[in-house]
Amino acid sequence: MKRIASIAVMSILLFGLAHSQTKQRKEIVKSAEQKEVFTFKLSDKVSRQAVTFKNRYGITVSADLYIPKNSGGKRLAALIVSGPFGAVKEQSSGLYANELASRGFVTLAFDPSFTGESGGEVRNLGSPEIFTEDFSAAVDYLGLLPSVDRERIGAVGICGLSGMEITAATSDTRIKAIATASMYDMSRSISRSHKDSYTLEQRKKVIDYLSQQRWADAENGKYSLGLHEVPFDEKGNVVKGDRVLPETLPQNQNPVLASFFDYYRTPRGFHPRSINSTTAWTATTPTSFFNFPMMANIELISPRPVMLIAGENAHSRYYSEDVYKMLSGPKELVIVPKADHVDLYDKVELIPFDKMVSFFTQNLK
Repeated sequence: MKRIASIAVMSILLFGLAHSQTKQRKEIVKSAEQKEVFTFKLSDKVSRQAVTFKNRYGITVSADLYIPKNSGGKRLAALIVSGPFGAVKEQSSGLYANELASRGFVTLAFDPSFTGESGGEVRNLGSPEIFTEDFSAAVDYLGLLPSVDRERIGAVGICGLSGMEITAATSDTRIKAIATASMYDMSRSISRSHKDSYTLEQRKKVIDYLSQQRWADAENGKYSLGLHEVPFDEKGNVVKGDRVLPETLPQNQNPVLASFFDYYRTPRGFHPRSINSTTAWTATTPTSFFNFPMMANIELISPRPVMLIAGENAHSRYYSEDVYKMLSGPKELVIVPKADHVDLYDKVELIPFDKMVSFFTQNLK
């Protein structure tokens, strides 16, 4: 059975580790019931505070605010951080916020609506429009803080939230500089598959599957879970499932699937509130991504600068390269040697934080 590479995960993790990893995950879940769990250590140069704010749809967005210690009471430049798609603020977005705050920025890592600790009645719903709005709502919140210079606000999008970040910036000039890491265009990926590999017939099969799923949800009075990037089996039939990632990793899996598994399903990055770690999106989530092509007005970003960061070996690298071609500039494409897509989630030694700091320092003067 062929699984599309954008949702695929792991090849080389010893199969014998599965039992011990499952035990460790259970311990993490138990610990999370008693205290908050982060997948990284808070910098001693930073203070962290849980905050909330509302977007223009009235949904309460949950976030962690990171403030540099010893700022001297000055108004600082600020950065909004979110992503990956299906992750929570205690994972890679929090790690980025922590690192960038330790280097002098006020940062805000948030859970998109319907996910993590954020509000939204239907859980695990992916919405390109509302996730895009969440970035602008975060600007609203940061710009009212006495510690922030509202004329010096930038944004960082990781993986699937980077497309929403760029889309937000096309219609919100308050976002003065944009950086992405391991960028994914979720509308393109979901509606056309990895490297636009869906045929027209497959695209029609997917929308018919989604349409029939709406009947099932209406009849059942609840929203079923499903795969947000819909694969096909060898006979050309839609593959269904209720988990983004398997409980344990089968042998001889695709290396991309393996790398995702190694982050979300092991103690390295597991979090009990992360959709990718424990569950799946609502089965009809792809509908809005078919209907909502992101970055349609990307030409409106210029002259605000954009930095796109991608791993040399990332299966998603083409998204950054294609968006780079679409941008008028100023723009910069940073290819990280020997890094894959998931390496840029948390491998601090590979993530080019120095370049990011220089980029934001220069462009948020």
